[in-house]
Amino acid sequence: MARLSLPQAREAVAAALRQAGADDTMAEATARALVLAEAQGLGSHGLSRVGQYTKHLRNGRVNGRAQPKVHSPKPAALVVDADEGLAFAACELAVQQAVQRAREQGIAIAGVANSHHCGVVVDHLRPAAAAGLVALGFANSPAAMPAAGGRHPIFGTNPVAAVFPRRGADPLLIDLSLSEVARGKVMVAAQAGRPIPEGWALDAQGRPTTDAKAALEGSMLPMGAATSPKGAMLALVVELLVTALIGAQFGFEASSFFVDEGNRPRIGQAFIVIDPGALAGADHYLDRIEVLVAEMLRDEGVRLPGARREQLRRQAEAQGLEVPDALLAQWSPSSG
Repeated sequence: MARLSLPQAREAVAAALRQAGADDTMAEATARALVLAEAQGLGSHGLSRVGQYTKHLRNGRVNGRAQPKVHSPKPAALVVDADEGLAFAACELAVQQAVQRAREQGIAIAGVANSHHCGVVVDHLRPAAAAGLVALGFANSPAAMPAAGGRHPIFGTNPVAAVFPRRGADPLLIDLSLSEVARGKVMVAAQAGRPIPEGWALDAQGRPTTDAKAALEGSMLPMGAATSPKGAMLALVVELLVTALIGAQFGFEASSFFVDEGNRPRIGQAFIVIDPGALAGADHYLDRIEVLVAEMLRDEGVRLPGARREQLRRQAEAQGLEVPDALLAQWSPSSG
């Protein structure tokens, strides 16, 4: 087991991605995102993804020399073409542009098309919170969930995220998959040979399963699927927001992230950034959010969204990350 500082971990990840064919911009943006996820305790979207990304680079599922480009038909709306590369540099560019335009216009939407797995969606929104802006994020992914009443996968797990800045305190960081759990948790269980709880997934024949590997070959269950179609309906909303509206591919048109071979997924992300000053006013917003937070915290046991992540992140900044030797070995060229 190796203990790496966060800068050391970022450099190790970036080096592995460069060796696999990523250019410096892509490698460094991806390394920042994966190490940040790991530091927050989100291993399913952290260092466990390095081996997956390097294989996709080597197998041509990712354009390692991608150059994200901005298409801007309206002042408050733009699309970044990720050029079939890893998503992180394109998402950084999209949010940077949306923050700038929201300051000018009051609101902005930035889509990312021809993209790949974008990791922890709410982390892309952190620059908006740092600028005092509210932001929403959405993404689709390769098909993993059926439509309401259906059996075969159509939608991805299609996460939804939001960030709400506060005065003198950490922002509220909200991030949820619309499947019962994020598919990355099933990936981690499959890698470790562990079963998964019943109610998470179906196998390839549409039967409930606790076998993580069978679940990866089958489909995830939408959030609340046992009692309601609401999770599947929300997944449909996100799917349309980041595909038909943005110009990206549907999840069922993209090969799974969990296979080495396949097409370039060309999926999408969308980010909406809002300036509170353009509505009720920044001071009013900041005052009112504290009223709500105080009311939430009246009940013992309430934990603000993002609080644990921020605690773990600060701990990792001080103490570094423990990285299993077997995981480091997966990043070497010989393992790809």
